[in-house]
Amino acid sequence: MRFGWSSINSAHKIPSEMASVPTRIDGPVAVIGDVHGQTEQLRQIIGQLARLPDIHNRWIVFIGDLVDRGPDPAGTVALFCDLVKQHEKVTWLCGNHELAMAGTLGLIDAPDYIDFRGRWTNHYNSDTTFESYGVAPKDVEGLKAALPEEHKRLLSDLPWRIEHRDYLFVHAGLDRNIPFETQIRILRERDYSLSHPPWLYSKDFILTGPPSDCPVPVVIGHVPVPRVQFGNGTIAIDTTGGMGGSLSCVLLPENIVLQSNSSGPVPVPAPAKKRSWW
Repeated sequence: MRFGWSSINSAHKIPSEMASVPTRIDGPVAVIGDVHGQTEQLRQIIGQLARLPDIHNRWIVFIGDLVDRGPDPAGTVALFCDLVKQHEKVTWLCGNHELAMAGTLGLIDAPDYIDFRGRWTNHYNSDTTFESYGVAPKDVEGLKAALPEEHKRLLSDLPWRIEHRDYLFVHAGLDRNIPFETQIRILRERDYSLSHPPWLYSKDFILTGPPSDCPVPVVIGHVPVPRVQFGNGTIAIDTTGGMGGSLSCVLLPENIVLQSNSSGPVPVPAPAKKRSWW
């Protein structure tokens, strides 16, 4: 498809092949940090990507948290859907905000003991998500009715990891104290019986890094950083947190950073390259 730019517990485990977006990718990547409803900043990033000579061969990965906080979550999700129609290589990783939203709306098979509704409506700055869909804050039933079917389909089945020959994309990162193979198995299964799956929620993984047997750098968002950070086995790319600052996009393997409100790309030092794990 041509990349156009004109519009821009076992009962709760889901087989990975059922995810609503691709989970295994290869080749060059453009990975975009936590957008959090900042649709205009995302349009600026997409405009820069459109000028890349190899964009038709490059995967675009969203690191998660497209919703909440910013002014236009509905517009951000709609822009993602438009992008998918114009470019074959686009995927979206589940963040803790998407998980809480999906759990609140009953889009995932989560147990009753997890209070996604109370968590999302009271603590996640979700008012902007409700309002962007034309619904009063905390009107869960109204949001269910207002949400387009394509948005429901995506939110109901987002993956907890995206695998690449040379990278692993996980919203919050990996636990340094659990073997890599154990974690990748859990991430592929997506165990919705976990109230706070740490790979989507932890703010510590950015500090500790992945386990020593992790074969590739882990690309993460979730924790706001003043600038894109390379090191300690991770590439941390959330430079806004939905609270201001410029949205970042990292080109891999080139290690070039694109930012909204910026005049051009910024190269950064390359981390030590690990072996491919495929």
